Amino acid sequence: MTLVAGVDSSTQSCKVVVVDLETGATVREGRAPHPEGTAVDPAAWWDALIAAIADAGGLGDVAAVAVAGQQHGMVALDERGRVVRDALLWNDTRSAAAAAALVAEVGAAEYARRTGVVPVASFTATKLRWLRDHEPENAARVAAVCLPHDWLTWRLRGYGPADESPLGPVLDALTTDRSDASGTAYFSPTSGAYDLDLFERALGRAARVAGAAPAAPADPARVDNSGVPAPVVLPRVLTPGESVAIDAAVPELSTLQTGALVGAGAGDNAAAALGLGAEPGDVVVSIGTSGTVFAVSEHPVADPGGAVAGFADASGAHLPLVATLNAARVLDAVARLLGVDHDELGRLALAAEPGAGGLVLQPYFEGERTPNLPDATATLFGLTLAATTRENLARAAIEGMLCGLADGLDAVTRLGVPVRRLALIGGAAANPAVAAVAATVFGMPVTVPEPGEHVARGAARQAAWALAGALPAWAVATAVDVPADPHPEVRAQYALRRAGGLGSRP
Repeated sequence: MTLVAGVDSSTQSCKVVVVDLETGATVREGRAPHPEGTAVDPAAWWDALIAAIADAGGLGDVAAVAVAGQQHGMVALDERGRVVRDALLWNDTRSAAAAAALVAEVGAAEYARRTGVVPVASFTATKLRWLRDHEPENAARVAAVCLPHDWLTWRLRGYGPADESPLGPVLDALTTDRSDASGTAYFSPTSGAYDLDLFERALGRAARVAGAAPAAPADPARVDNSGVPAPVVLPRVLTPGESVAIDAAVPELSTLQTGALVGAGAGDNAAAALGLGAEPGDVVVSIGTSGTVFAVSEHPVADPGGAVAGFADASGAHLPLVATLNAARVLDAVARLLGVDHDELGRLALAAEPGAGGLVLQPYFEGERTPNLPDATATLFGLTLAATTRENLARAAIEGMLCGLADGLDAVTRLGVPVRRLALIGGAAANPAVAAVAATVFGMPVTVPEPGEHVARGAARQAAWALAGALPAWAVATAVDVPADPHPEVRAQYALRRAGGLGSRP
C-alpha cells in the first residue's frame, strides 16, 4: 500500500490525513489546535503541525505530502529566515484603509483586469501596505514574503532560521502554488505570473521570484552600494502536479524521510474543491468560520465590482469565489440566544414556514466582506407579535445566513460561470435544517457529502498527483441529497430589507 498525506493548516486547527493512494481511503488522521486571534506567530502553526503529525502516527511510511492552508495571511521573513512580526490573517481587518488606498491609486477595474481581484482587507497586498505605513521599521527588515502554506512547506523541507532548521534560511527555496498566489492581489491567474509592480506599490519595495538570480547584498542590511534595498523574495509558483522534495530531515519530524515528495500545496478553498472532485459546472458552498461560495470555471473571471474574487484553482482551472464573514457563528449566536443546541435550533427552524413569518435576519454580526461593510452590525427586521416566535427566529437565522451566500452565487453566475450542481460542506452542513433550507433559498438540488476533512484530503490528492504523475479519481461519498424546493419569496423579502426597507413591512 502506497500512502500519501495531506495537511490542512486552517484558522482554527491543523489536520493531517494519511490516505491510500490507490483507493483514497483514509488510513489515519491527527489534529492539533491553533491559537485564536487575527494575528498569529507562525511558530504556533509549526508546533501544531508537529503535534498533528504525531497524532496521526507519524509520516515515516508516507511517500508524498502536500500542505493546504488558510489564504491571504502575510508571513514576512527577514534575511535570517526569522518571522518579522506576527502574521496578519485573512480575518484581520486593520488594513481596510490600506485596501481603499490601493484601489484608489490603481483603480478597481485595473486591479480586476491584472489580478482577477479587487483588494479588500483580507488580501496580502493590503496587509503589506499597512505594514509599510504603520510599521516602517519592520517593512525595512522584510527579505521575503510568503503565505501560511508556503512557510510550512519550506519548514517541512528542512529550511528556516539557522538555529531551528538543518538547512538554514535559504529564501530561494520558498515555493507556492497558483491558487494561493492568486489571493495576494499581486499575481495574475491568467498569465500565471506575479505582478511585481503591484507588489512594489503595496510594500514600497521591489521584488523578485525565488530562484531568479539574486543580486548579492553588500552588507547585512541587504542594500546594494547605492543604498537601495535588495529585492524582496517571492515564492516560486509551482505548476499543478509539480513537486519539490524533503531536502533534509527535520529533527522534530524524524518520521518524515529525506527525499519524500512535497506537492505544490494550495489555498484552503482550492484544496477543498480538489478533495471534493469538483469540476467545471460545480459550485461548493462552505459554511464554517466564514462562508464561501466557489465554482470551478474553465475560464478566468474579473469582477470590477469586487464581489467575486477571480482566484485560480489547484488543478489548472479557475475558482471564482465569494466570501462572507458571517456563517456558522450566526447560528451559534442565535442558538445561545434561544438557549438551545444546534440540533434543537434545526428542529425549531423546520417547524416554521419558509420566510419565517416575515422575520428577516441580516446577519452582519462581525461586519461583512461581501458586501464590503467592515463596520456593519446585524439587524433583525419584521418583528410583529405574531411573527416573534422561537421557531421563526431559528428559521430567520438559517435563511439570513444562506441568503447572503445565495447572493454570492448570483454574483458568480452573472459573470457567465455555469452551475449545474451544488455541494454544501462545512460544520453547519451537517445540520439537516441547513440543507433543507438551502434547497429552498438556492432553489436547486443540494448535495451534502459525507463529513470529512475535505481540505486535507484535497492536499493528499495533490500529493498523490505529484507521486503518480496523474490526478487520482477518488470517490466522494454522499450523506444527503435534498431536492430543490424553491421559495423565491424568501430571498425577495431578504433583498428588500438589504436594499433599505428598514423597519417597514414587506
